[in-house]
Amino acid sequence: MKLWLLKPINEDAPGGPWDPWYDKAFGFVVRAETEDAARHLIGDYAVSGSGDEGIEAWLDPELSNCIELLPEGEEEIIMRDFARA
Repeated sequence: MKLWLLKPINEDAPGGPWDPWYDKAFGFVVRAETEDAARHLIGDYAVSGSGDEGIEAWLDPELSNCIELLPEGEEEIIMRDFARA
């Protein structure tokens, strides 16, 4: 299995799935064989009550990135999911 990082492309877009910012999910790390499978896992989760951003936010590649995480690379923070009220 592969690890995938899913996050919004433009979470600040007015009228977009992440506007307003509250009661929304802003990222996931998922284990799945393919990008499509990873997106659908999140889509299934969104339907069951993840957040108000909606299923299309995670299924549409123009709204969210889905990047395979590889063990190679520089030391870095992979995901920081933080919202300040």
